[in-house]
Amino acid sequence: MPIVIDIDIMLARRKMAVGVLAERVGITPANLAVLKNGRAKAVRFSTLDALCDVLECQPGDLLRWIPPEQAASPAETSSADAADPVSP
Repeated sequence: MPIVIDIDIMLARRKMAVGVLAERVGITPANLAVLKNGRAKAVRFSTLDALCDVLECQPGDLLRWIPPEQAASPAETSSADAADPVSP
């Protein structure tokens, strides 16, 4: 999938642990891991809103699109897995 999730980047910038983010957003650490590792098929706007609120960022800071011809690179192949939508 050519959508890349950059939650790890924002966590590092905010010096915040994954567990702290999950608690503040109101989702389980497992669901946050599914989202941040690119295995989610969907994300609810309420979850995206909560992530942006807690991380003090814009949706574009967390999500970016990679053209299909570049999406096959080894760094992006882990996002091809599927999982259930993540919700708060």
